[in-house]
Amino acid sequence: MTVDEQLEYLRKGTTEIIREEELRAKLEKSAQTGKPLRVKLGADPTAPDIHLGHTVVIRKLRAFQELGHTVIFLIGDFTGMIGDPSGKSATRPQLTREEINANAETYKRQIFKLLDPDKTEIRFNSEWMEHLGADGFVRLASHVTVRQILERDDFAKRLTDEKPIALHELLYPLTQAYDSVALEADVELGGTDQKFNLLMGRNLQREYGQEAQVAVITPLLEGTDGVQKMSKSLGNYIGINEPPAEIFGKVMSISDDLMWRYYELLTDLTVDQIAALRLVAGNGERNPRDIKADLAKRIIADFYSNEDANRAEEEFVRRFRNKETPDEVEERALPSNHPKGWDLSHLLVTVGLAESKAEARRLIQQGGVNVDGEKQTIVNSITLWKPGMSTLLKVGKRRFVRVRFTE
Repeated sequence: MTVDEQLEYLRKGTTEIIREEELRAKLEKSAQTGKPLRVKLGADPTAPDIHLGHTVVIRKLRAFQELGHTVIFLIGDFTGMIGDPSGKSATRPQLTREEINANAETYKRQIFKLLDPDKTEIRFNSEWMEHLGADGFVRLASHVTVRQILERDDFAKRLTDEKPIALHELLYPLTQAYDSVALEADVELGGTDQKFNLLMGRNLQREYGQEAQVAVITPLLEGTDGVQKMSKSLGNYIGINEPPAEIFGKVMSISDDLMWRYYELLTDLTVDQIAALRLVAGNGERNPRDIKADLAKRIIADFYSNEDANRAEEEFVRRFRNKETPDEVEERALPSNHPKGWDLSHLLVTVGLAESKAEARRLIQQGGVNVDGEKQTIVNSITLWKPGMSTLLKVGKRRFVRVRFTE
């Protein structure tokens, strides 16, 4: 690829490149010298599961890898024990070393679904931070002013709202910025919520006499609701370790408008190819539903295989277009002699179809629960079961559990 073609490829799915002319110069120098750029993406292992929202920036890291550059996936085991305050209105709980290590191992297994493990540097920032020493940390802190740190929007808002800011939180942007110095990064990637930290890295590199890194900033992906950013806590996420059929069903549930956003941020299709798809969908040449199915299959193929993607589509067609129960349904055995019978909401919680009785009651009230094919409307319905009887529970469009009752 020419430098112009590389820039066009790297620009797709970004909100900002600071600064693009610097990235051009770095790419040109790399082409002339044959020395690949050092491209860094940092992640604190604060949660063990990666969802599609996380993969937006990981895919950008893969793009640099495909262009022959050195990619560094930095696991912030040291900064993870501080806790990234980005976007937080309260002090974030600190993790233990054991929690950090367990989550880090899970992260490594998941990122290699997208990155080439043989061409990826995995680094931990404890390599340098734990050996910096108290005197080294004080010298590091001398390169940044309190005013610079307090310019962060979340810190400024908490000050205005008279909410506490712990001193260790003020050190987080500084330690993350020093990672760029330690790694001599040419480029750092991050979401829009990381912009302040990436720019801090640029400033600190200059303080240490290094050429400033380029900050490549990617957007935050909306969840399946199309409103809030994708988040496990909001329940609008699609996990990359979820079964292919579950991923397929969740992608098919998003709106047609959101589908184009997912095409842009979660596939390798070019801007022109996506525009062509929008055109044929708009003029009626193709059903948007079929284009969405192609999107779901592309996403599944990234984390599993084309065969898994095709089977997920076949399962979806069988279950929903033909309104059939899936071939394989999870089965649970429960005692029939539960005192006073089984309350439906309690039953849903027991088999894992709802996290709490309150959620179960809400699902029933919204018409999202079926028992043996019949929609349930009575929240506190109680059924007496005899040994050997069974029932098929269905929540939403995709979740089934068959319960068999025992003595």
